[in-house]
Amino acid sequence: MKEPAARLRAAVLGTGKIGMDLAERLSKSGVLECALIVGRAPTSPGLHRAAELGLTTMAGGITTFVEAQERFDVVFDASNAAVHTAHWDALAATGAVLVDLTPSSTGTHVVPTVNGDQAARASRHFNMISCGGQTAIPVLHAIATTCAPTYAEVVATAATASTGRGTRLNIDEYIATTQAAVRELTGAPRVKALLNLSPAQPEPPFRVQVTVLAPDARPEPVRAAVQAAADRVRAFAPAYTVTSCTVAGERIDVALEITAHSSHIPAYAGNLDIINAAAVHTAERAAALTREGAALWTR
Repeated sequence: MKEPAARLRAAVLGTGKIGMDLAERLSKSGVLECALIVGRAPTSPGLHRAAELGLTTMAGGITTFVEAQERFDVVFDASNAAVHTAHWDALAATGAVLVDLTPSSTGTHVVPTVNGDQAARASRHFNMISCGGQTAIPVLHAIATTCAPTYAEVVATAATASTGRGTRLNIDEYIATTQAAVRELTGAPRVKALLNLSPAQPEPPFRVQVTVLAPDARPEPVRAAVQAAADRVRAFAPAYTVTSCTVAGERIDVALEITAHSSHIPAYAGNLDIINAAAVHTAERAAALTREGAALWTR
């Protein structure tokens, strides 16, 4: 009987909600294992929680991580956009695949159901865009296969409690990166992205409203394409839900909602759930292609 392939070693940079949820997801992966959690300060609550869970931890951030000269197949960057470029510069020579969960827009923009396989064959530096981008772009891309959008709008609403300091510091980058990725992956010439942080109690689930203008929109093809796109996303993010889809003349409106299922993030933090699910799925696919000898890392 053929022995199962060894799981590939993954490291997570960042000890916040995203980093801890990534560690949990990796513990359930048949392809990757969480071999290290890296934080900046030794007093980080996240590092302490990770150690309690039996995970190997390291303080000192990217400098200590690189100096340790340990080999990792995949590194997930769950820090912030301002430092991601320095992280890539430090890690590029190691040969590790880098999966960027910040809106830095410095790697290959990846949405698994849109360009996941193509990106995995051509790059080892992936940018997961944003939570809003991962939610909206599968639907926007599907709509664009049925008509020719002239305008696309993405309005995401997340509970304030589900966003950390890094997200709030990166709102400008979030908007710019989301807009750039929507243009790139849907072909819409005019794009607007907005992010609302809601302090409401109880906390609302993560919701994304997509609006498209397309003179040649037809209701039935649009609805069928949207549902098919949602089904593909649910293969790795089961809580991805289309709550409404309407087509009136040239205007298309789609409402999307995601709840989280994790011991490290609350149910309303669907924004964290979708980007982490997409990141792990992308890394697993890249690893599988590498094992098959189908990937050629060129960037």
